[in-house]
This record gives sequence, structure tokens and C-alpha cells, in this order.
Amino acid sequence: MNEIPHYRTLNEFYPFYLSEHANRVSRRLHFAGTSIALALLVAAFAAPAVWLAAVVLVQGYALAWTGHFFFEHNRPATFRYPWFSFLCDWRMWWDMLTGRIPF
Repeated sequence: MNEIPHYRTLNEFYPFYLSEHANRVSRRLHFAGTSIALALLVAAFAAPAVWLAAVVLVQGYALAWTGHFFFEHNRPATFRYPWFSFLCDWRMWWDMLTGRIPF
């Protein structure tokens, strides 16, 4: 039986999260999806357009999950660790933006 590890902190979880994003195409899809979601969120507040906030969620996960299902061949960590996964999406995005993780 595979026991799901329990992560208590974001720093404990992040190495696992990165291991689930080893494929470069998947990381790029995550980066693009997160970037587009950020732009849509800014537009939703600027417009203001409440309906655009729903599009943000769909867009943010559509490209990321494409990366998991077609390139990583794994199940997104969001299903097991939604909050840590959401925070690590942004941490990985920042690490890619600043060059800490290869784009």
C-alpha cells in the first residue's frame, strides 16, 4: 500500500512539488498558465469583471494539468495538497522568473 506522505511545512513540500515537475515542457506550461492567470486577475479587477475571476481559475489549471497528464504522466499534487500546491505554483513561477529553476 502506498502511504501518502504528510508534509507539515511548505519547505518540506517544495522538493516533492519540484519532483512532480521534472519535465521542462510541464514547467513551461505551468509558468505560462500562472502568468496568464495573473494577467487575467489584474484585468478582472481593472475592468471590473467578476466573471473573469472564474476564467482565472480555469486558465490557471488548464495548462498546468495538461503538463501533468501529457508530459509528466502523473496526478497533479493539487488533488492531494491543494493549499501547498497552490503556493508552490507561485514559488516555482518566481524561481523560474528569477532563473533559479531552468525555464
